[in-house]
Amino acid sequence: MQVLKKNQLDIKILFLSQIKFTESENNSIKSLALTPMITGETNLSKILKTLSPELNPGEYIFHSTNAPSQFDHKDIIGLFREREGVTVIISKELADRKKIPYEFIASWITLNIHSSLDAVGLTAAFSSALTKENISANVIAGYYHDHLFVAKRDADKAMKALIQLSENS
Repeated sequence: MQVLKKNQLDIKILFLSQIKFTESENNSIKSLALTPMITGETNLSKILKTLSPELNPGEYIFHSTNAPSQFDHKDIIGLFREREGVTVIISKELADRKKIPYEFIASWITLNIHSSLDAVGLTAAFSSALTKENISANVIAGYYHDHLFVAKRDADKAMKALIQLSENS
């Protein structure tokens, strides 16, 4: 890991990087750390064989707001800006504590394979497997992993379907 100081003027980056920063007490940037970003897998056969689904602990909710700043960024699992408002994904526990309304309680499954954002067919493959079990999935692609939010009641069934998809590929 390479650490850059504020006063460093000439920075040459020879690879794609993920930038992490440390804040000082007055919220200014104290330091930057650059870590290499590794290209994900594009071969669908390899991806499916190594899906490695993981059921994250907890319960999660989706909430639409016009004031996302009401949430501490450390509490937000996901955030997406839409014309109607900003969708935030947070823990149900936080929503209950802050009396934030929600309609859907989800479980969060992470596919631990590092698939490329250019990979073709992954979403279709796991969507098909979940559809056969009558499971709806709300999918979010991160840089490293895909994340599925399924109804809490369907979490175990979804995990079994994803494991079976991987084993049969």
